[in-house]
Amino acid sequence: MRLTELGGSGCLVSALSFGAAGLGNLLGEVDDATARDAIDAAWDVGIRYFDTAPHYGLGLSERRIGAALRDRPRDAYTVSTKVGRVLEPLAEPAGDDRAEGFSVPATHRRRWDFSADGVRRSIEDSLGRLGLDRIDAVFLHDPDDHAEQALDEAYPALERLRAEGVVRAIGAGMNHAGPLARFVRETDVDAVLCAGRYSLLDQRAADELLPEAAARGKSVVVGGVFNSGLLADPRPGAPYDYTAAPPALLERALRIKAVCESHGVPLRAAALAFPLRHPAVASVLVGARSAAEVRDAAERFGRPVPQALWEELGV
Repeated sequence: MRLTELGGSGCLVSALSFGAAGLGNLLGEVDDATARDAIDAAWDVGIRYFDTAPHYGLGLSERRIGAALRDRPRDAYTVSTKVGRVLEPLAEPAGDDRAEGFSVPATHRRRWDFSADGVRRSIEDSLGRLGLDRIDAVFLHDPDDHAEQALDEAYPALERLRAEGVVRAIGAGMNHAGPLARFVRETDVDAVLCAGRYSLLDQRAADELLPEAAARGKSVVVGGVFNSGLLADPRPGAPYDYTAAPPALLERALRIKAVCESHGVPLRAAALAFPLRHPAVASVLVGARSAAEVRDAAERFGRPVPQALWEELGV
């Protein structure tokens, strides 16, 4: 599978990458064996980039990623995690974490912290959970409501850590393209992670973020290419950005599906292939909870998509 460097960082990422929120038991439990099989399957199909975060299952995702990769050649893969939410242990578990979407015991509480000290603490904690010798890339995680502190305190801390060699690539990860374009313009990030804003249904990242990144030699990792499910299986009740898709959007998704099928291409294959048509996009991040889901994504990702399909869709 093709490998691309994140900006000028030296971090190489596979064109298809593994999003590990599901391994933190997002929206349902995944047992340890199933999680391990999913990561092993990802390795077998050529995926060499794995993205996680403390937020995902209160550290469970990081622990599972680290355990599964620990015996692999360390220079053969890239791991990214995130900062912005510090996990603080509770004296006793307080129920579960389902209110945040994760089926895990509430052993910790999340505290927003985009201070320089918070960044260093978060990275130290993540290294402990991962059990790896380094973290390759670190993203500021959802700094939407903390933009100024993230720019004034957290980002400079990441820049210092990069200079010290603690991490190699730094950036920000959000569901909004506009603020990410600001990071690309105003800082020296290597890459940004943009979720849901560069898909067959939503191309807002193309307005500003992607041209800025391309002009400045920065990389974009694109997540959410199925827009939380609508482009995976468009049907009444299908989710779009984690809520039920409105009728007009469902109708658009069904039209896109019909065009894809008229060219003999599954909708999911086109959704996975679309972002990499832009030169600023280094990798497409796909969440998976099982080996079967990984293999299905890899098979769809490998499908050729004719130029005529893109022309008919006007993208």
